[in-house]
Amino acid sequence: MASTKDRIMGASAELFRRNGYTGTGLKQIVAAAEAPFGSIYHFFPGGKEQLGEEVIRRSGGTYVEMFDAIMDAAPDPVAGVRDFFAGAARLLVETGYADACPIATVALEVASTSEPLRRATADVFSAWIAAGTERFAAAGVPDDAARELTISMVAGLEGAFVLSRALRTTEPVEVAGAAAVAATREALRRAGSAGGSAA
Repeated sequence: MASTKDRIMGASAELFRRNGYTGTGLKQIVAAAEAPFGSIYHFFPGGKEQLGEEVIRRSGGTYVEMFDAIMDAAPDPVAGVRDFFAGAARLLVETGYADACPIATVALEVASTSEPLRRATADVFSAWIAAGTERFAAAGVPDDAARELTISMVAGLEGAFVLSRALRTTEPVEVAGAAAVAATREALRRAGSAGGSAA
């Protein structure tokens, strides 16, 4: 069974995805976690801001693990990128367009008002960019091009999440995914990688 701290962090991550950071209250979090209110300050003496920072960092690491797992299971990088975006679209539908990315949601809300939370979101995005850069570089794409490809993918996915949630359609994620697949294929072709021939 998950510890009280893990339940609080899990509930916070889900609520931040659905309602945003400012739209989520501590009472909602402890209710969803089935935890006593005092446990928030026991585990997070800095209150909601400390909780938010830890949730952002843990969630960010989980997304890197998910990206790696999808890419590892794919026959080539092109298929991996396609599967990653397809999975994002499925998640939106399965959750009624409620669950997207808590990192981007929090970054948009607090980047100008909370330096600890801004730093946490920046560190997570930097880790994502580093992971994608390493992945594509290992496939033969030059480092600079691999970094540009990854930034383009992350920006495309996060923007698509915003549009998809507002429009209640996966079309933006599908369009962003098609663009990412095409960019990946082209980057591999330029690098002369065999992965660039993937359909």
